[in-house]
Amino acid sequence: MEKQAPTPEVLIWQLIGTSLAVVLIILLANLGVRQWQLKDPYVKNVLSLTGDPIRGHAIFQMNCSGCHGLQADGRVGPSLQGVSKRKSQIGLIHQVTSGETPPMPQFKPNPQDMADLLSYLEEL
Repeated sequence: MEKQAPTPEVLIWQLIGTSLAVVLIILLANLGVRQWQLKDPYVKNVLSLTGDPIRGHAIFQMNCSGCHGLQADGRVGPSLQGVSKRKSQIGLIHQVTSGETPPMPQFKPNPQDMADLLSYLEEL
């Protein structure tokens, strides 16, 4: 007996099912990464603190403005205007502390300074 080719409707449902499975896997992977990152004592500590955007601005001027500009509008490094809309707090902490995107150096401020810096970045 010959196998019949699947109908277009069956193919569409298979495509939808596969797409949903991929989206679910991506969401679960992101959730797992976030949970893992929240277990990092440094990240937990930073997120438990209340940041001061004025102190954060001073920290930014001393450490970041050489590349990101005095107004965080970009120079050697990209503009950080609206960065908190593009990256989560955990993502920003990782960006600052990891040094994974050269030429940005690895920079690990004390938790309060990082909370202050986050507070400033959220105002941009």
